[in-house]
Amino acid sequence: MKQKFDQQDVVLLGKETVFKGFFSLDVYRFKHKLFKGGWSGEVKREVFERGDAVVVLPYDPVTDEVVLIEQLRIPVLGKTKTPWMLELVAGMIEEGETAEAVAHRELVEESGVEAKQMSKISTYFASPGGTSEKFEFFWAEIDASQAHGVHGLEYEDEDIQVHVFSRDQAFKLVNDGTINNASTVIGLQWLELNYQKLRKISE
Repeated sequence: MKQKFDQQDVVLLGKETVFKGFFSLDVYRFKHKLFKGGWSGEVKREVFERGDAVVVLPYDPVTDEVVLIEQLRIPVLGKTKTPWMLELVAGMIEEGETAEAVAHRELVEESGVEAKQMSKISTYFASPGGTSEKFEFFWAEIDASQAHGVHGLEYEDEDIQVHVFSRDQAFKLVNDGTINNASTVIGLQWLELNYQKLRKISE
């Protein structure tokens, strides 16, 4: 599909950083072309800037098992049954790093498992209405028997429990709503569509 508009159809009038900490908040002023023709007036939007990240789906195609991690996510406190979430491995991409190098590093730091191979699947935006964050999504071929214990970096206050589920079990947790974060839902849905191909490749 060829879309009607591209980068040239937005004019940035100004950008101001109104907060800067571990994350930052920028205010954009812009105008853009309209579907009905002509240009918009000046539009102002606040954008949460948190950098870009990788997401890694650790999957053992031999045993048909998935490695998920569990950790506390304070932003969901009071919004779910528990603020401890089952997730895929993920981590921020720092300046000068490649996405694949970060994927390998985060897999070891958060699950204690090394990838036999790492393959990029796609790129997506988590919540483009409010944040610029872009995810690079990888699947990692792993040996699930090596996944166990508690991991994470103490100086980052990480406390991460590793779990191993059959693919069927993991997908049931998506269907019953236990897994309720976007990256993990996306990753496990992708796996459900592609696991037969992955298992055949590993034979």
